[in-house]
Amino acid sequence: MIRHDAAMTTPVLNQSESNSSSLGKIFIAIVVTLALAAFFYFDLGRFLSLTALKDNRDSLLSFTDANFVSAVGIFIAAYVIVAGLSLPGAVILTLAGGFLFGATMATLFINIGATTGATLAFLTARYLLRDSVELKFGKSLRPFQEGFAKNAFSYLLTLRLIPLFPFFMVNLVSGLTRVSIGAYVTATAIGIIPGSFVYAYAGRQLGTINSLKEIASPNVIGAFVLLGLLALVPVVYKRVTAKPA
Repeated sequence: MIRHDAAMTTPVLNQSESNSSSLGKIFIAIVVTLALAAFFYFDLGRFLSLTALKDNRDSLLSFTDANFVSAVGIFIAAYVIVAGLSLPGAVILTLAGGFLFGATMATLFINIGATTGATLAFLTARYLLRDSVELKFGKSLRPFQEGFAKNAFSYLLTLRLIPLFPFFMVNLVSGLTRVSIGAYVTATAIGIIPGSFVYAYAGRQLGTINSLKEIASPNVIGAFVLLGLLALVPVVYKRVTAKPA
């Protein structure tokens, strides 16, 4: 009798867990949808433009000088939100970090914000979509999943170092794989350092421009040279890895 009762209890518990999981997914999906809708409805993207950055440069610098800790906290929180919700504006935030905190400090703060936001996007995609994707495409995806799992860190580090695909796309697609969160976080934190530093350095130089003449200064030219070289990395990578016919 006890065994029979236990057998009947198990399906009930499984059904309860399934319902709770479904409600959790619906809740998270609604929160993400509302956040995205608010961003575009209120046109918050206008604050994440180069024009807005230049127009408010003095005010931002004054606030940062007077409230450094608060400025760092707000900057990191903003980066977490932008990266976590896959919103446009990460490049502008990186440039802003560069001229507000300097290239080195900005790279550290960017790394914290971007890695945290990317991890949230990764976990959200995994929680909301991975089970459904595996259920529908499980057999066809199995070889890819196994191969990716064996070399996850190397693959992710390459994708982060060499921007062949958008940052947000790597976050979301990685969530659909079986890569461990430890490997994902580590590869992301290491891989985004070079690109973050280059853009932060460029932002630092842009922050010093007060007239058109200063655009031709060695530091500003050097910043744009670094940006140009960074943009060439995917091209070089494809040529190096291309198999000869």
